[in-house]
Amino acid sequence: MYAVSLGDDGAQLRPLEPWQAEEFLVHMDRGRDFVGRYVALPDAVTDLASSRSFLQAYAERAAADTGRIHGIWSGGDLVGGVLFRTMDVERGTAEAGCWLEPSAVGRGLVTRAARVIIDWAVEERGIHRVEWQVSASNGPSIAVARRLGMTREGVLRESYPYRGERHDMEVWSVLAPEWRAARGAA
Repeated sequence: MYAVSLGDDGAQLRPLEPWQAEEFLVHMDRGRDFVGRYVALPDAVTDLASSRSFLQAYAERAAADTGRIHGIWSGGDLVGGVLFRTMDVERGTAEAGCWLEPSAVGRGLVTRAARVIIDWAVEERGIHRVEWQVSASNGPSIAVARRLGMTREGVLRESYPYRGERHDMEVWSVLAPEWRAARGAA
């Protein structure tokens, strides 16, 4: 399996695969309450069978070229991840997302990992538009979208029913020419 360095701190980005279901579940248990504030991932991964099933679904998406999931490891532990929840290569669109357990917050891991997968999507898969949909109350994820050079396109009012409430979702995006220009200027 390959690993991509995320910088001098030893953090790595690696594919998350079904054989890692137990490690994924342990990670989710460590961050369940924190991660679950804004995303449903902890509700979907509750035991070993659901963990394996979740990762298998992404393995199938990867095989069909319709999605990807990667974990972020720091100090040898899985601490978060980034993914393409959807990917439509024919239309050149993808929706990126992320999660992180509390022990890894504030170190720029998600921003660094998202840069890697967006670079790959734009340069290797020909994706033209990468979206980032985020709860309007999730300040840290909105900050990642800004650091990635994304543009806030609008708010989908009360579009996301989650845990008995309807949440506003902000839509951010970056287009391939904008991404390339920003990466070239860096």
